[in-house]
Amino acid sequence: MESMQGEGEVDRLERPSPLTDREKVMIQDTWAKVYQNCDDVGVAILIRLFVNFPSSKQYFSQFRHIEEPEKLERSTQLRNHAHRIMNAINTLVESLDNSDKVASVLKLVGKAHALRHKVEPVYFKILSGVILEVLGEEFPEDVTPEVAAAWTKLLAVVCWNIKAVYEEVGWSKLSSSTG
Repeated sequence: MESMQGEGEVDRLERPSPLTDREKVMIQDTWAKVYQNCDDVGVAILIRLFVNFPSSKQYFSQFRHIEEPEKLERSTQLRNHAHRIMNAINTLVESLDNSDKVASVLKLVGKAHALRHKVEPVYFKILSGVILEVLGEEFPEDVTPEVAAAWTKLLAVVCWNIKAVYEEVGWSKLSSSTG
């Protein structure tokens, strides 16, 4: 069942504290295992997003009409988008010690999703939750509570930075003028 409860929360996100060196290592260690199966994990994340939050499919004209998860899984466009997402996460994980690089990647992603794709920023928070769920289920021996907490913190940093980019490009004005 879809819940958009968190929508108002995006406006009140506080800047997350920086990752510790230990948290960075935990994220990079688990990501090394995840990235070995990046395409399958990326597809699993997107399918979970679309099944649990069907409104998120509205942004994908290429496959928004596909209802069955099995058909979604075979969609070339979905697989390509999953691959791009996983590569973006990989760049972030590889760049955890380079805050300029992280900011640059998130600025590109944020601007593209705000201006070109017109994606509501709440979907980044929703996607973060889906990523944590899938990683925890697919890699239960690696994603311990401590590791999950580190990933939660990283994804909070992602959401905070994306929200900042949305504000910088005037998203609230854009969204209120279009509906």
